[in-house]
Amino acid sequence: MQLTGLKYGKQLMDIVDFPVAETLTENATKEQIEALIKKGGKVVVKPSFMGSAGKKGKAGLVKIVDNYADANQARKDLCFAEYKQGNTTHKANGCTFEEFVASDSELYVSITTSTITRTPTMLLIVEGGVEVEELPPEKKAIIPFNPNEGLRGYHVNDALIKLGCPKAFISPLVQQIPKLWDLYNNYGLTMIEINPIRMQKGKRPVPVACDVKAAFDQDDPAHTRIKFPNEVFATELTEFETEINQLRTYQGQSDVVELNPNGTILPFMFGGGANSAATEVLGDKAMFSSDFGGNPPYAKMKEIASICYKHFLKNANIVQIIGGKANNTDIFVTIKAMLDALRENIHLNPNVHVIIGRGGPNVVQGMIYARDLLDSMKVPYKMFGFDSSMIGVLNYTLELDAWITANKK
Repeated sequence: MQLTGLKYGKQLMDIVDFPVAETLTENATKEQIEALIKKGGKVVVKPSFMGSAGKKGKAGLVKIVDNYADANQARKDLCFAEYKQGNTTHKANGCTFEEFVASDSELYVSITTSTITRTPTMLLIVEGGVEVEELPPEKKAIIPFNPNEGLRGYHVNDALIKLGCPKAFISPLVQQIPKLWDLYNNYGLTMIEINPIRMQKGKRPVPVACDVKAAFDQDDPAHTRIKFPNEVFATELTEFETEINQLRTYQGQSDVVELNPNGTILPFMFGGGANSAATEVLGDKAMFSSDFGGNPPYAKMKEIASICYKHFLKNANIVQIIGGKANNTDIFVTIKAMLDALRENIHLNPNVHVIIGRGGPNVVQGMIYARDLLDSMKVPYKMFGFDSSMIGVLNYTLELDAWITANKK
C-alpha cells in the first residue's frame, strides 16, 4: 500500500502539524485557485496517481503557472494524463493545485527500517528534488536510531551540521523533522519520504513539505487510524497481483506490485528495507516489487514462488532472493520453498541464474540446501551472507544481468 503526492499526503502531514503546501483538488473553484495563485504568485499543478507512481516532473507532468486560464488548461491536460515507468503505464485520477513555495533551498528526508542495523533509520540530504542514489556518500547523512528513544532533535541537528546546512535552517528543521517519527511509529508506516522540503523565505525560514511519499503495512491495523477514504489504496490489479493477494494470511506477507513484465530479474524481496532498496536499484529490470517477510510457512512460500515462476520465469535472466538479517523468518524454510518450486518449474527456463543475499535464523542450513539443489540442477548461483552490503549485492545482480543479456545477442 503506497501513497504519493499531496492529495492525501497533506492529510498525513496535518496529523503531526508538519508544515505542508496548501493543496486543492481537481474540483477547486475559480475563486479558490485564484486565491492560491495570489498567495504564492504562482500555483503548481500535478496529476494525481494512485500507488507508487514517481518521477512525474521528469515526465513533464508538473506545471507551474501564474494565472487561472493556464491553471485551468493544466487541469484539463493532467486530470487523465498517462505516462510510463519502465513498461508500467500510470493513469492519473484527477489532479492537485499546490501552493508555490518560494525558496532558494531544498532538502530530502526519509525514514525507513535499515536491513543492516535492523533499526529505524533517517536519511537526510540538503539537496532536494534529486536522485538519492546518484549522490556521493559525503552528501548523505544516514542516521540509525533506537526505536525506544525515537528520532530526537539532536539526531537531526548533528546530521545537518555534518552536511553543512545553513545555520538559519537548522533550528526550524530540528523542530519539525522529528514529527515524522510520530507518523512512522504510530500509523503503520514502513516508509515516509518528503522530497523536497522547501525552506520558505521569510523572517524565519519555515520547512514546507512539497511532495510526500509513504508506504503502509496493510497488515498493521494502525494504518486505519488515519481514516483515509477507500480510494487511496485502490489500484487496478494485474492477474499476477490478484493471484498473490489471494494468499494473504495472518502469517507472512504477500505484497507485490507488478513493475515490468518484460524485465529480466525475478526478485523475491524480504522486508521493507529490501523492498525499497531493490525496487530503487533494480529499476525496470525488476519484474515486480515485493515483500514476503513475516516468516511465511513453507506451503505459502512455495505457492507464492510457483505463481511468480508461472508468470515470469520464462523471460528471467536471474532469480534473486534478497533481504537483510531477519529476526524471526526461518531462512531455511523460505529458501527451501522457493527453490523446491524452482525445481518444479525449471523447464520454463533451464538457463536461469540464482543470486541469494540473506541473513537470519537457519541461514547456513538454507544456503547448504540451496547449494546442493542448484548443483543438482546445474543452475549457476552466487550466495552472499548477512554481512554483505545489500546495495553491493543488487549492483552485482545488475552487472550479471547485463552480462547475460549481452551474451544472448
